[in-house]
Amino acid sequence: MSSKSVIEHEVVANHDALRFGLHAVKGDVVGSHPLQSLRESTGRAWEEKKRMGLDLTYGTAFNLRRDLDAQILSRFQRPPGALPSSMLGFEALTGGLDDFAFEDYLNLPQDSETFKPLDMHHGMEVRLGISKGPVCPSFI
Repeated sequence: MSSKSVIEHEVVANHDALRFGLHAVKGDVVGSHPLQSLRESTGRAWEEKKRMGLDLTYGTAFNLRRDLDAQILSRFQRPPGALPSSMLGFEALTGGLDDFAFEDYLNLPQDSETFKPLDMHHGMEVRLGISKGPVCPSFI
């Protein structure tokens, strides 16, 4: 138990309050909603069934090729800045273009009146591992 408190203390000690705001313990303590965990587990089960069907239909090389393509396309991104990475190739490969969720048309941070673009230099430092900071979708 003492090692856990030491790790938590180190995480809080490395948190830059002026740059990232105050550290909140509530996010660490509160777990996910039961329906959220059910949705995630159902999604994983469907992905596994789909993978098994493709394996039986096209052979094992097809799934290996899809995995390699997914790894390559998930790493292809724009540098941090004004335009976020769209990851269009990765979404086309994984079928993400077919899903139209509320994130696609509501609550976009760029549409907010209080949107402040993040520092491009800090984004590159986080991406290269030089600096620590919150993980922002436009950076990684």
